[in-house]
Amino acid sequence: MGQQDTPVRTAGLGRAVGAAPTSVCGAVLLLPGGEEVSARRPSSVRPLTLVRALGRALARAGRAEGLAVHTVRYRYRGWNGGEAHLAADAEWAADEVVRRYGDVPVCLVGVDMGGRAALRVGGHEAVNSVVALAPWLPEEDVAAPAEPVKQLVGRRVLIAHGTDDERTDPELSFRYAARAKKVNREVCRFEVHSDGHGLHGHRSEVLSLTADFAMGALFGHSVSRPVEDALAAPPPIGLRMPLAAGFGRSLRR
Repeated sequence: MGQQDTPVRTAGLGRAVGAAPTSVCGAVLLLPGGEEVSARRPSSVRPLTLVRALGRALARAGRAEGLAVHTVRYRYRGWNGGEAHLAADAEWAADEVVRRYGDVPVCLVGVDMGGRAALRVGGHEAVNSVVALAPWLPEEDVAAPAEPVKQLVGRRVLIAHGTDDERTDPELSFRYAARAKKVNREVCRFEVHSDGHGLHGHRSEVLSLTADFAMGALFGHSVSRPVEDALAAPPPIGLRMPLAAGFGRSLRR
């Protein structure tokens, strides 16, 4: 194989998180982070604490509704420019959900570079909602096309970002959300104050926010008042909504 050749691999779906539902009525695809450029395999031992915690929280929240939660296994670690490998694998996974479970709504939940993949693939016909946590988004460049947003029309979108994130710029996710809001009113963004990239400081609040949003989008549950307000508020208010300490302790259903 030539040094410049990209090895041929296949993407995959991890086993369903928790007990498999008897009848699947909705699905969440978890999209882990990655790197900007890399043809290496994703590490099987790389810490995925946030992704695992999300999987457990979502499976628990959706157990009674018939929710299937799977983590996408990428072919490569990297986005890799125009190849957009992580997005291609997310799209394959959405197709695989349709093949396995039929016509059920899908929520894409991505972290870091997986957040970019979730947003990019939000236009898939099976997807009705997208969650991007601390998403990696490219710097704005007048010589390059802007990261697309029109694919999100008709989807419900949540972005959450730590204000002290030093790996992915929270200002870039705000600007992306502002562009997306112009074409889709169903976009909101929460700021996790004083938290970093891994969102460790407010982990329970982030898990509760994600589960609240996903259950509302997938199964029509009433969402919490902060999410309701963030979706309804005009920019920039609904795109700089603070995630309150203790969020999730008294969610109304």
